[in-house]
Amino acid sequence: MLSLRKIDRQNIWEIIKLEVNENQRGFVATNTESLLEAYTVVTSGGAALPFGIYDGDIPVGFVMLGYDELPGEDNPKIAKGNYSLWRFMIDKKYQGKGLGKQSMRLILEYIRSFPCGSAEYCFLSYEPENIAAKKLYNSFGFSENGETDGDEIIAVLPLK
Repeated sequence: MLSLRKIDRQNIWEIIKLEVNENQRGFVATNTESLLEAYTVVTSGGAALPFGIYDGDIPVGFVMLGYDELPGEDNPKIAKGNYSLWRFMIDKKYQGKGLGKQSMRLILEYIRSFPCGSAEYCFLSYEPENIAAKKLYNSFGFSENGETDGDEIIAVLPLK
């Protein structure tokens, strides 16, 4: 059974060891980079929620959520008062087993509990070449809103 677990002293090293396939590395930051970003956002007064994705006691992935605008950043318009699915990865050893879809259901259920406050939307961004990510996100109802974040396409999901 899949679950989300907060990153702490007991699991940080096993989460850092998770990685995507070589051909996916240009699409997502490492978990180390993501956790460093989470730290800097939180210490700047922003919201970053990193979690390990577990299948029972086995770490299989990582997700990081955000809420509202990031302090000191060039934020897309959709960021204000909304959630972001900032990072999402399934370790290369566990890909192709349906864990991405199962994890996305769990992640969206958590977001819809509004842990940081109410919101109308959840948004994310992805590289235009990442066809697998686009397909996954579209299957959950995310659709492009015309905004970009650098070279990445922004897609939005209504939460209510």
